[in-house]
Amino acid sequence: MFAEILELLPELLRGTLMTVELTLCAAVVAITAALIAAVSKMYGPRPLRWLAIAYIEVFRGTSALVQLFWLFFVLPYFGVTLEPFAVGVVALGLNIGAYGAEVIRGSILSIDKGQWEAATALNLGRMQTLRRIILPQAFVAMIPPWGNLFIELLKGTALVSMITLGDLAFKAQQLNQNTLRTLQIFSLVLIIYLCLSLLITVLMRTLEHRVARGLLRGRAG
Repeated sequence: MFAEILELLPELLRGTLMTVELTLCAAVVAITAALIAAVSKMYGPRPLRWLAIAYIEVFRGTSALVQLFWLFFVLPYFGVTLEPFAVGVVALGLNIGAYGAEVIRGSILSIDKGQWEAATALNLGRMQTLRRIILPQAFVAMIPPWGNLFIELLKGTALVSMITLGDLAFKAQQLNQNTLRTLQIFSLVLIIYLCLSLLITVLMRTLEHRVARGLLRGRAG
Protein backbone atom coordinates (compact mmCIF):
# COMPACT_ATOMS: atom_id res chain seq x y z
CA MET A 1 0.00 0.00 0.00
CA PHE A 2 2.75 2.43 0.99
CA ALA A 3 4.76 1.52 -2.12
CA GLU A 4 1.71 2.23 -4.29
CA ILE A 5 1.30 5.66 -2.69
CA LEU A 6 4.98 6.49 -3.31
CA GLU A 7 4.54 5.44 -6.92
CA LEU A 8 1.58 7.80 -7.37
CA LEU A 9 3.00 10.81 -5.55
CA PRO A 10 5.42 12.26 -8.16
CA GLU A 11 2.71 12.73 -10.80
CA LEU A 12 0.23 14.09 -8.25
CA LEU A 13 2.83 16.50 -6.90
CA ARG A 14 3.42 17.83 -10.42
CA GLY A 15 -0.31 18.47 -10.64
CA THR A 16 -0.23 20.08 -7.21
CA LEU A 17 2.47 22.50 -8.36
CA MET A 18 0.29 23.53 -11.30
CA THR A 19 -2.69 23.98 -8.95
CA VAL A 20 -0.65 26.20 -6.62
CA GLU A 21 0.67 28.31 -9.50
CA LEU A 22 -2.83 28.70 -10.89
CA THR A 23 -4.23 29.64 -7.49
CA LEU A 24 -1.55 32.28 -6.83
CA CYS A 25 -1.85 33.91 -10.27
CA ALA A 26 -5.66 33.88 -10.16
CA ALA A 27 -5.57 35.37 -6.66
CA VAL A 28 -3.60 38.36 -7.98
CA VAL A 29 -6.19 38.84 -10.73
CA ALA A 30 -9.03 38.47 -8.20
CA ILE A 31 -7.65 41.05 -5.77
CA THR A 32 -6.93 43.54 -8.54
CA ALA A 33 -10.34 43.11 -10.19
CA ALA A 34 -12.16 43.25 -6.84
CA LEU A 35 -10.47 46.47 -5.73
CA ILE A 36 -11.06 48.22 -9.05
CA ALA A 37 -14.68 47.06 -9.23
CA ALA A 38 -15.48 47.99 -5.62
CA VAL A 39 -13.99 51.48 -5.82
CA SER A 40 -15.56 52.08 -9.25
CA LYS A 41 -18.97 50.96 -8.02
CA MET A 42 -18.81 53.20 -4.97
CA TYR A 43 -17.00 56.30 -6.19
CA GLY A 44 -16.57 56.11 -9.96
CA PRO A 45 -18.41 58.19 -12.58
CA ARG A 46 -21.72 56.74 -13.74
CA PRO A 47 -20.44 54.82 -16.83
CA LEU A 48 -17.65 53.24 -14.78
CA ARG A 49 -20.11 52.46 -12.00
CA TRP A 50 -22.44 50.69 -14.44
CA LEU A 51 -19.52 48.73 -15.88
CA ALA A 52 -18.45 47.62 -12.39
CA ILE A 53 -22.00 46.55 -11.51
CA ALA A 54 -22.32 44.63 -14.79
CA TYR A 55 -19.03 42.80 -14.14
CA ILE A 56 -20.00 41.87 -10.59
CA GLU A 57 -23.48 40.65 -11.48
CA VAL A 58 -22.42 38.71 -14.58
CA PHE A 59 -19.59 36.86 -12.89
CA ARG A 60 -21.55 36.18 -9.70
CA GLY A 61 -24.68 35.19 -11.59
CA THR A 62 -23.16 32.66 -14.00
CA SER A 63 -21.31 29.40 -13.53
CA ALA A 64 -17.52 29.50 -13.23
CA LEU A 65 -17.38 26.47 -15.51
CA VAL A 66 -19.41 28.26 -18.20
CA GLN A 67 -17.14 31.30 -17.86
CA LEU A 68 -14.12 29.04 -18.30
CA PHE A 69 -15.62 27.39 -21.39
CA TRP A 70 -16.65 30.78 -22.83
CA LEU A 71 -13.12 32.15 -22.60
CA PHE A 72 -11.59 28.95 -23.97
CA PHE A 73 -14.03 28.02 -26.74
CA VAL A 74 -15.88 31.26 -27.65
CA LEU A 75 -13.14 33.91 -27.56
CA PRO A 76 -11.36 32.34 -30.58
CA TYR A 77 -14.44 33.26 -32.66
CA PHE A 78 -13.51 36.90 -31.95
CA GLY A 79 -9.89 36.34 -32.92
CA VAL A 80 -8.60 35.98 -29.35
CA THR A 81 -6.98 32.68 -28.41
CA LEU A 82 -5.55 32.14 -24.94
CA GLU A 83 -3.46 29.31 -23.57
CA PRO A 84 -5.28 27.01 -21.10
CA PHE A 85 -3.28 28.38 -18.17
CA ALA A 86 -4.14 31.98 -19.05
CA VAL A 87 -7.80 31.04 -19.46
CA GLY A 88 -7.81 29.41 -16.03
CA VAL A 89 -6.15 32.40 -14.39
CA VAL A 90 -8.47 34.96 -15.99
CA ALA A 91 -11.71 32.98 -15.55
CA LEU A 92 -11.12 32.00 -11.93
CA GLY A 93 -9.60 35.36 -11.02
CA LEU A 94 -12.52 37.35 -12.43
CA ASN A 95 -15.04 34.97 -10.89
CA ILE A 96 -13.61 35.26 -7.38
CA GLY A 97 -12.93 38.97 -7.92
CA ALA A 98 -16.65 39.60 -8.42
CA TYR A 99 -17.38 38.19 -4.96
CA GLY A 100 -14.34 39.95 -3.54
CA ALA A 101 -15.60 43.31 -4.80
CA GLU A 102 -18.63 43.02 -2.53
CA VAL A 103 -16.38 42.01 0.38
CA ILE A 104 -14.27 45.14 -0.15
CA ARG A 105 -17.34 47.34 -0.54
CA GLY A 106 -18.87 45.99 2.67
CA SER A 107 -15.61 46.46 4.56
CA ILE A 108 -15.32 50.08 3.42
CA LEU A 109 -18.91 50.78 4.41
CA SER A 110 -18.26 49.31 7.86
CA ILE A 111 -15.80 52.12 8.69
CA ASP A 112 -17.33 54.85 10.84
CA LYS A 113 -18.39 57.94 8.88
CA GLY A 114 -16.52 60.07 11.39
CA GLN A 115 -13.29 58.91 9.70
CA TRP A 116 -14.43 60.53 6.46
CA GLU A 117 -15.47 63.69 8.27
CA ALA A 118 -12.11 63.94 10.03
CA ALA A 119 -10.29 63.48 6.73
CA THR A 120 -12.42 66.20 5.14
CA ALA A 121 -11.52 68.51 8.02
CA LEU A 122 -7.86 67.83 7.24
CA ASN A 123 -8.52 68.83 3.62
CA LEU A 124 -7.82 65.35 2.25
CA GLY A 125 -9.40 64.34 -1.06
CA ARG A 126 -11.61 61.28 -1.45
CA MET A 127 -8.92 59.07 -2.95
CA GLN A 128 -6.34 60.20 -0.39
CA THR A 129 -8.78 59.44 2.42
CA LEU A 130 -9.58 56.07 0.92
CA ARG A 131 -5.95 55.10 0.43
CA ARG A 132 -4.47 56.45 3.66
CA ILE A 133 -7.26 56.10 6.21
CA ILE A 134 -10.22 53.96 5.12
CA LEU A 135 -8.62 51.02 3.29
CA PRO A 136 -5.99 50.28 5.97
CA GLN A 137 -8.76 49.98 8.57
CA ALA A 138 -11.09 48.08 6.25
CA PHE A 139 -8.29 45.67 5.35
CA VAL A 140 -8.56 43.94 8.73
CA ALA A 141 -12.25 43.24 8.16
CA MET A 142 -11.57 41.95 4.64
CA ILE A 143 -9.08 39.26 5.61
CA PRO A 144 -11.40 36.50 6.97
CA PRO A 145 -13.84 36.58 4.01
CA TRP A 146 -10.94 36.78 1.58
CA GLY A 147 -9.50 33.68 3.23
CA ASN A 148 -12.74 31.87 2.39
CA LEU A 149 -12.60 33.18 -1.18
CA PHE A 150 -9.03 31.95 -1.63
CA ILE A 151 -10.09 28.49 -0.47
CA GLU A 152 -12.97 28.59 -2.96
CA LEU A 153 -10.47 29.64 -5.60
CA LEU A 154 -8.21 26.70 -4.73
CA LYS A 155 -11.11 24.26 -5.04
CA GLY A 156 -12.27 25.94 -8.23
CA THR A 157 -8.95 25.17 -9.92
CA ALA A 158 -10.22 21.61 -10.40
CA LEU A 159 -12.42 23.00 -13.17
CA VAL A 160 -9.41 23.68 -15.41
CA SER A 161 -9.01 19.94 -15.91
CA MET A 162 -11.98 20.34 -18.29
CA ILE A 163 -9.74 22.32 -20.67
CA THR A 164 -6.88 19.78 -20.43
CA LEU A 165 -4.69 21.81 -18.08
CA GLY A 166 -2.51 19.46 -16.05
CA ASP A 167 -3.57 20.46 -12.54
CA LEU A 168 -4.03 18.11 -9.60
CA ALA A 169 -7.54 17.01 -10.65
CA PHE A 170 -6.40 16.35 -14.23
CA LYS A 171 -3.40 14.30 -13.10
CA ALA A 172 -5.63 12.31 -10.75
CA GLN A 173 -8.02 11.47 -13.58
CA GLN A 174 -5.14 10.42 -15.82
CA LEU A 175 -3.62 8.20 -13.14
CA ASN A 176 -6.99 6.66 -12.38
CA GLN A 177 -7.52 5.76 -16.03
CA ASN A 178 -4.02 4.27 -16.32
CA THR A 179 -3.77 2.41 -13.00
CA LEU A 180 -7.37 1.98 -11.78
CA ARG A 181 -6.18 2.68 -8.21
CA THR A 182 -9.19 4.84 -7.49
CA LEU A 183 -9.12 4.55 -3.70
CA GLN A 184 -5.46 5.48 -3.31
CA ILE A 185 -5.46 8.25 -5.93
CA PHE A 186 -8.51 10.19 -4.84
CA SER A 187 -7.74 9.72 -1.14
CA LEU A 188 -4.36 11.32 -1.78
CA VAL A 189 -5.98 14.12 -3.79
CA LEU A 190 -8.44 14.74 -0.96
CA ILE A 191 -5.59 15.01 1.55
CA ILE A 192 -3.57 17.34 -0.70
CA TYR A 193 -6.49 19.72 -1.22
CA LEU A 194 -7.20 19.66 2.53
CA CYS A 195 -3.56 20.47 3.36
CA LEU A 196 -3.52 23.36 0.90
CA SER A 197 -6.79 24.71 2.32
CA LEU A 198 -5.44 24.51 5.88
CA LEU A 199 -2.28 26.29 4.77
CA ILE A 200 -4.36 29.15 3.35
CA THR A 201 -6.34 29.33 6.60
CA VAL A 202 -3.19 29.51 8.72
CA LEU A 203 -1.59 32.15 6.50
CA MET A 204 -4.70 34.35 6.48
CA ARG A 205 -5.13 34.11 10.26
CA THR A 206 -1.49 35.00 10.76
CA LEU A 207 -1.89 37.97 8.43
CA GLU A 208 -5.05 39.06 10.25
CA HIS A 209 -3.33 39.01 13.66
CA ARG A 210 -0.29 40.91 12.39
CA VAL A 211 -2.35 43.57 10.62
CA ALA A 212 -4.61 44.00 13.66
CA ARG A 213 -1.60 44.39 15.97
CA GLY A 214 0.00 46.88 13.59
CA LEU A 215 -3.21 48.91 13.45
CA LEU A 216 -3.45 48.96 17.23
CA ARG A 217 0.16 50.13 17.53
CA GLY A 218 -0.52 52.84 14.98
CA ARG A 219 -3.50 54.08 16.95
CA ALA A 220 -1.54 53.98 20.20
CA GLY A 221 1.28 55.95 18.61
